[in-house]
Amino acid sequence: KSSSSPRGPHTIFNPTTYFVEEVVKGVDESDLHRTWIKVVATRNARERSSRLENMCWRIWHLARKKKQLEIEGIQRMSARQNEQEKVRREATEDLSEDLDEGEKGDIVGELMPSGTPKKKFQRNFSDLSVWSDENKEKKLYIVLISVHGLVRGENMELGSDSDTGGQVKYVVELARALAMMPGVYRVDLFTRQVSSPDVDWSYGEPTEMLTSGSHDAEGSGESAGAYIVRIPCGQSNKYIKKESLWPYLQEFVDGALAHILNMSKVLGEQVGHGKPVLPYVIHGHYADAGDVAALLSGALNVPMVLTGHSLGRNKLEQIMMQGRMSKEEIDATYKIMRRIEGEELALDAAELVITSTRQEIDEQWGLYDGFDVKLEKVLRARTRRGLSCHGRFMPRMMVIPPGMDFSNVVVQDIDGDGDKDDINLDAASPRSLPPIWAEVMRFLTNPHKPMILALSRPDPKKNITTLVKAFGECRPLRELANLVLIMGNRDDIEEMPPGNANVLTTVLKLVDKYDLYGSVAFPKHHKQADVPEIYRLTAKTKGVFINPALVEPFGLTLIEAAAHGLPIVATKNGGPVDITNTLNSGLLVDPHDQNAIADALLKLVADKNLWHECRKNGLRNIHLYSWPEHCRTYLARVAGCRVRNPRWLKDTPADAGADDEAEDSLMEFQDLSLRLSIDGERGSTNEPASSDPQDQVQKIMNKLHQSSSAAPDAATDKNPANVQAAGTVNKYPLLRRRRRLFIVAVDCYGDDGRASKKMLQVIQEVFRAVRSDTQLSKISGFALSTAMPLSETLQLLQTGKVPPTDFDALICGSGSEVYYPGSAQCLDAQGKLRPDQDYLQHINHRWSHDGARQTIGKLMASQDGSGSVVEPDMESCNAHCVSFFVRDPKKVRTIDEMRERLRMRGLRCHLMYCRNSTRMQVVPLMASRSQALRYLFVRWGLPVGNMYLVLGEHGDTDREEMLSGLHKTVIVKGVTEKGSEDLLRSSGSYHKEDVVPSDSPLATTTRGDLKSDEILRALKEVSKASSG
Repeated sequence: KSSSSPRGPHTIFNPTTYFVEEVVKGVDESDLHRTWIKVVATRNARERSSRLENMCWRIWHLARKKKQLEIEGIQRMSARQNEQEKVRREATEDLSEDLDEGEKGDIVGELMPSGTPKKKFQRNFSDLSVWSDENKEKKLYIVLISVHGLVRGENMELGSDSDTGGQVKYVVELARALAMMPGVYRVDLFTRQVSSPDVDWSYGEPTEMLTSGSHDAEGSGESAGAYIVRIPCGQSNKYIKKESLWPYLQEFVDGALAHILNMSKVLGEQVGHGKPVLPYVIHGHYADAGDVAALLSGALNVPMVLTGHSLGRNKLEQIMMQGRMSKEEIDATYKIMRRIEGEELALDAAELVITSTRQEIDEQWGLYDGFDVKLEKVLRARTRRGLSCHGRFMPRMMVIPPGMDFSNVVVQDIDGDGDKDDINLDAASPRSLPPIWAEVMRFLTNPHKPMILALSRPDPKKNITTLVKAFGECRPLRELANLVLIMGNRDDIEEMPPGNANVLTTVLKLVDKYDLYGSVAFPKHHKQADVPEIYRLTAKTKGVFINPALVEPFGLTLIEAAAHGLPIVATKNGGPVDITNTLNSGLLVDPHDQNAIADALLKLVADKNLWHECRKNGLRNIHLYSWPEHCRTYLARVAGCRVRNPRWLKDTPADAGADDEAEDSLMEFQDLSLRLSIDGERGSTNEPASSDPQDQVQKIMNKLHQSSSAAPDAATDKNPANVQAAGTVNKYPLLRRRRRLFIVAVDCYGDDGRASKKMLQVIQEVFRAVRSDTQLSKISGFALSTAMPLSETLQLLQTGKVPPTDFDALICGSGSEVYYPGSAQCLDAQGKLRPDQDYLQHINHRWSHDGARQTIGKLMASQDGSGSVVEPDMESCNAHCVSFFVRDPKKVRTIDEMRERLRMRGLRCHLMYCRNSTRMQVVPLMASRSQALRYLFVRWGLPVGNMYLVLGEHGDTDREEMLSGLHKTVIVKGVTEKGSEDLLRSSGSYHKEDVVPSDSPLATTTRGDLKSDEILRALKEVSKASSG
């Protein structure tokens, strides 16, 4: 019986066919498809019906699950909007002071929603100068970071996996292009070193030169140019996917920091007149590299730039909308919450965020807590007027489209009748054609027809299956053109990731369904060097390039195609909108509308006048996407970032001379144990190697005699703050001479938040352990890292009769202050300890003490109206630490929740609960106990890899940050019964295993009771394991 059916008129309606094609395919579940294959293969009618019923229930469950996820998404969005409105009301109150009535109206109109047109702030770019040859004397050092994937300069294996794609090509070409710019001396591209047998040996090479630098002879030098620098982190003999790299990023930071400091010294000798040349900017690419760049920027105090490439929140929203996975399942698969937190951390530290399109700013970065377009405009306007922003900050977003290297592009001269130097594809010998041409043409019955080219990974997001359907269901298009699908490289579909394999399988089935044999090419292999030849072949046939992705962050392949003279058809979602408007060389389509896709392709293929017009427009405007154009804009924008190089670079010599040596204290000689050798082993002084050892002994004895007169005074001094003033004082801290540093950072506190006796016991046992071993104690020092203020720290040491001068450094206030007992640098006029002033300046970036104190007070107001759940702890406060007593730990917000609300308000801080959940402390963004260790490395040259960190099993919420990195970690069992970790994360956040490596050879745990022998065993074990 004939009837009107969903498949069109005059077709017999088949319920089973309708069910499978319209319902099952609409769900798009690969396992459902496998079930249907089993249904088709089942001959027993009852069993077939049972399987179909099972599929119906599964589809119903998926639809119900999708609806539930949609409701949860609406609730989350509503809660976020409510919080944003609250933030904007607060900002209106806080930022309207110091303005006249008209300007206050501008603030209100900019921040508050309104149905009427608002007066907009006009940006003034007149101060932006164009980067030119006048800057060639600058000799800049630029650091780029792209952690994941396989990165090398030649024969890039793009598409070999999901981590090695367009971003790899982008960063390599950016490094090359920047190195050729006037004023840029060296560019380092940091990536992960991979020495796995599963990949090529070249990925294990520590360095690789990309270019020797500018052609200007005056700009060239021994270290000039662009280089790939590979930093080991995690298991170097294993290729690790980006989702599993998160716990090892701190190791990457420490390795990169060591390279930068060494290179800064080298460049200082070459072009810096003897002074270290720190990076001009550190630029992170993607979330993982953004996290790394934020930490490096904080350690070196240099500006940071971020490029997101693709964003976690956007990906999370897209997957959630599909309804196939819950948020927990998404996070387990993609580590999406850790990725989002990495992006938020990068926003905290970035001066500038570079995007490819305006859409990326409005629709993607706008989803983040750390960026609000309206608040950013207001803060920038206040800064321009010289008004205080009360500690609020939003990074600057700039649209700078990626560039492309056109040096190898050969544009064919095609007229209206054909190619002037046309090659007869039929008559030509296979040897005379590029190999990839023959590989493509072997699929095609008539290779002369215009080719429709799609080039992407077989990823569901790339929407290749819709393109094949559009081609297969449009007979005029099939008659006029061929379809060429370059879908990465494959050997066996069965061995591919499930998502990619599913796409390829579907494509093959569609080819069979529409009988497209001879009209569709899908070669298995191609090299990166083949891609230009593929574009050239498509242009020879007067073909079209198409990018039908559901969402395309930018669309670099569209620029490549236009550069080769190809008209383009592109998705209307994302970056292709800007590209198409700029080049005026093609058409935009809805990627979900296969009829629209077919119509656009047919229009360009059939209308030769339109084809030539799009081709000419693309070739005429393509220079706007050249790398020189990109780099000029890039450097001009980066030049607007405030230079923050550390002040101490100008104040402290790299190594003091003999005059400074004479001021070294008695403690240094005691630590060296008077070990002097006639065979030339260096002692505690910088005397020439030819000096008589007896003279050295005499000098030491003279110092012993001189210091003895100061000992009685030291013994009678009862003020802990004055203990360090007794005896001989060093001009510089002894840290600069240490080979190893042992840091005690156990968080042993009672219920009242006061340090327990266990903390003193750990300190004393660590001293005994190290000093009992002559090898470990040789030229070694000690440091204490704690959340307590200096006054309580010194009282604790006095209780245990531990002289403060036994420590080379005291890190107090959760990393807000660093002291050097016995150093003149940390003594005031009255002889009392004062913090390292250079460190205070180092961490002062984006810090507002009053802003943090007031905002925390508002956020910690009790929900039941009983008042604030915290109160100020004035004794623990200092200029760079705001401390609060926690009245009830069960009522306070977690660190995650507090950080989210502070970011939305533009406040960039580092928060922690500490001292057994009795205190909450807020310190500057660039301050923390873990970052303080990197500061000691940068400031005094003691490598992080030579540091030994002693921790408890529990501790403050910042303990996790100290568990990873290149330092050695010893966890002492049984000294901390509980800590503050329960207040770190709320449900739905990332997990501890996303931060702390589970199998690191750099960490070990003591066994049994707290004994110096056991601590010594653990120290030796971790030292041996890390070196082996």
